[in-house]
Amino acid sequence: MIKQKRRQKHKKRPILRHPYWAAFIARLNNSLYRLNNYLRDLWENYSIFTEHFHLHGAARWFVSGFSEGLNLGLVGLAAFSFIGLAIFDVTKSNWQSKGNLSVTFLDNKGRFIGQRGVLHSEEVPIEAMPDYLIKAVLATEDRRFFDHWGIDFYGLSRALNHNVQANSTVQGGSTLTQQLAKNLFLNNERTLARKIKEAYLALWLECNMSKKEILQLYLDRAYMGGGTFGIASASQFYFGKDVRTISLAEAAMLAGLFKAPGKYAPHVNLPAARARANIVLSNMVANGFLTEGQVLEARSHPANIITRYKYEDSPDYFLDWAFDEIRKAGDNFPERVLTVRTTLDIDLQKAAEESVQYHLRQYGKSFRASQAAAVILDTDGAVRAIVGGRDYTMSQFNRATQARRQTGSSFKPYVYAVAMENGLTPRTVVTDGPINWGGWQPRNYGRSYAGAVDLTTAFIKSLNTVPVRLTYQYLHRSTKQIVALLKAIGIESPISGYKTMVLGTDGMTVMDQATGFNMFANGGMAGNRHGFTQITSSEGQRIWDWSRDAPPVRRVLSEKAATYMNYMLVQVTQRGTGGRARLPMALVGGKTGTTQNYRDAWFVGFTGNYTAAVWIGNDNFSPMNKMTGGIVPAMIWQRMMLYAHQNIKIKPIPGVSNAITAGAGAGKTNKENSGKSGLTQRLPPAAAEIIRALNRRLQQPPPFGAQAAAAPAVLPQHPSRPL
Repeated sequence: MIKQKRRQKHKKRPILRHPYWAAFIARLNNSLYRLNNYLRDLWENYSIFTEHFHLHGAARWFVSGFSEGLNLGLVGLAAFSFIGLAIFDVTKSNWQSKGNLSVTFLDNKGRFIGQRGVLHSEEVPIEAMPDYLIKAVLATEDRRFFDHWGIDFYGLSRALNHNVQANSTVQGGSTLTQQLAKNLFLNNERTLARKIKEAYLALWLECNMSKKEILQLYLDRAYMGGGTFGIASASQFYFGKDVRTISLAEAAMLAGLFKAPGKYAPHVNLPAARARANIVLSNMVANGFLTEGQVLEARSHPANIITRYKYEDSPDYFLDWAFDEIRKAGDNFPERVLTVRTTLDIDLQKAAEESVQYHLRQYGKSFRASQAAAVILDTDGAVRAIVGGRDYTMSQFNRATQARRQTGSSFKPYVYAVAMENGLTPRTVVTDGPINWGGWQPRNYGRSYAGAVDLTTAFIKSLNTVPVRLTYQYLHRSTKQIVALLKAIGIESPISGYKTMVLGTDGMTVMDQATGFNMFANGGMAGNRHGFTQITSSEGQRIWDWSRDAPPVRRVLSEKAATYMNYMLVQVTQRGTGGRARLPMALVGGKTGTTQNYRDAWFVGFTGNYTAAVWIGNDNFSPMNKMTGGIVPAMIWQRMMLYAHQNIKIKPIPGVSNAITAGAGAGKTNKENSGKSGLTQRLPPAAAEIIRALNRRLQQPPPFGAQAAAAPAVLPQHPSRPL
């Protein structure tokens, strides 16, 4: 008994009271005490030493400012390096041979719509060009071209000084090499990140090519207006001459095109082109290349252009995208001279352009919206129209295919689709209330909650907490299934997979949005988006044909889930935020989207015949004046689709009856569709007549025992199709 008590007493003895531990702790305390004394003495000695260098007054402020500036400079250098170093991967591609391509484009009916590209065999070497042409380009674009290494800090400071004095942008700071880097590897997006990449690539070009090679590439690859690329092609297009034989006045006019080819193209605005050429001549005199007497003849007798057939409505945004698609697949086509029959419907393209321009003219100023973009696909995936901006001559940046903008609530259908695939239905009841996902607490528009709500109502009202709850609760806190669906559809925009993406925080292109919603229009089948139906060689040999070489369609969403989604998407236009997109002849499914601070506004919708996506915003990401997707984007969409659906057989949306209920959707269920209370939608006379005729038919009492009349499948003929 006594031994057992001793053992129990021994077991209860704390381990830290062991003699060895006590000795270790004593040594540790002694070491820490000595270290503390040593560090304190070191700091006192350092303070005494620095007292000899202590500054007072202005000197102290100067040194402090210099130190802070140095710190900020180091941070900026780190950011500059981080952004720029990743861009060098583009130089590993076969970028030089990609430019050796000439393509003639036809529309879907076989009519000529434009050309892109140039062959190296058609290029004229610099030595054969007139000396005054080279001097005109250098005097205007980069007078210190032979004195810098791709970035001209002196020229940049000079341009900045002139711009500050003029209180506007009168001079550019980009060197000729930087412009070439942008033309070869980048797009026209106006962002700081692009300028950093441009600077790095300019240095890379200077290190890997001679000045002569850089200048040759610049003259051969630059866009010169009128669908021409390269100064030799521009000489033939505008003057009908070989570039070797042009006059000084003609050389000055060509050199003036590099700054803004759409604005100064002589076939568009000859007076502006001549005024620009006069500035080029003055630059040549100011830089000592020529005397005033030598340019007097060119000033007195400015250049004239030849009269030639001009395609008035060149679909330049579509052509730029189509040419890029051909270049991406260039390795599959050994031929370098191609004729491509595209999917473009030129009449629908004109209607889309007119709709964008009309609504920006009408409402752009009041909503502080400067740009818009649109893409139209048919349900087979054929790209029928692309509008990359309000005016190609002012900006060649394609906002439909190059700009990735946040999608807002227009992204939610992808989240709901995955939820439907996992067994939920439009009648499934979920909780609309506060939710916390790892510190992220999303809130609804208006910061109110509906409590228990079915998914259809949540979708129509565009409640923010519900798609978050679906992902958190039903998809096990993972966005992997959503990302997988987007990739299966064919979305090319990179999707982060971060949890906030369920509310549309990731950027997508307008083209990708149209591609994504086209899957719903096809009942869950990926529609294989395409822009060409036939590619032939210069000898007329058919080297690619869509009917023969198209990949098979793929089911990416079950028929049941697609039917559920189409039902809810139709409810958005019938009872929700998309009311302004309704059509008199067919049901419309779609979703509005508005991002934080009204920086982006979307409407993406479809019928059984077409899918279209519309975006409105500003290039500099500045907020608009309470512009939402249910206002002008929906109106642009409707105006385009009124034209597209005339005189065609109306197809039903898969899984949804195409019968139209008169007066459906009269009420608004969400503030997203409000905004400018006095805003009214103006329709063309022909479109208004269609609606009035349809309303008269719907109001006529049906025969006894007969069903109420539905919308006619084919509309009556009209003398002109409204734009």
